[in-house]
Amino acid sequence: MAHIDYYASLNSPWTHLGGARIEALAAQHGATLRIYPVDFGTIFAGSGGFPLPKRSPQRQAYRLQELARWREALGIPITIRPKHFPHNELPGAAAVIAVRETIGDAPAIALAHRVLKALWEEEKDPAEPATFAALCGDVGLDAAQVAALAADPRWQERRMADTQAALDRGVFGAPCYVIGEDIFWGQDRLDFVARRLARG
Repeated sequence: MAHIDYYASLNSPWTHLGGARIEALAAQHGATLRIYPVDFGTIFAGSGGFPLPKRSPQRQAYRLQELARWREALGIPITIRPKHFPHNELPGAAAVIAVRETIGDAPAIALAHRVLKALWEEEKDPAEPATFAALCGDVGLDAAQVAALAADPRWQERRMADTQAALDRGVFGAPCYVIGEDIFWGQDRLDFVARRLARG
């Protein structure tokens, strides 16, 4: 059985645009899928990348054009400039990791994808506690249980360990889908992920 390590940013529109599709591919090919909501600020610092505000005006402008193109191509109604981007993803990342480690991979992925949908489609701030509690409920999780789990500081420590492990594997951008030694960067590489899964 194939396994996909899924390195995600809870602020990334590209992670959002690929979210439902990576889940569908994993299901179609009987692959397991594990999400890692790592710290891409640290990854950029360690891999030569730049966070969005530090990129050149040309790159920032092109990003907006590409988002509009992909929104149309995929039929996903994202807001190109959402009002809560970037939100503070630390609480959500801790919660996703806590759910992953104590409840399961599928609920963790569902929560991460719900956070991204709230940010990019619904103009919600996922870092706002009442909003986040509602998002937990939307995916069938007990919000109070998730909040209690996420408060444990070990999940932030785990995130930093996951981030270092991602750097060590060669991950440098979001989303990255890693199958064995093969790294696929970006939701626009999901066709290659599908081919790789088809090979077994």
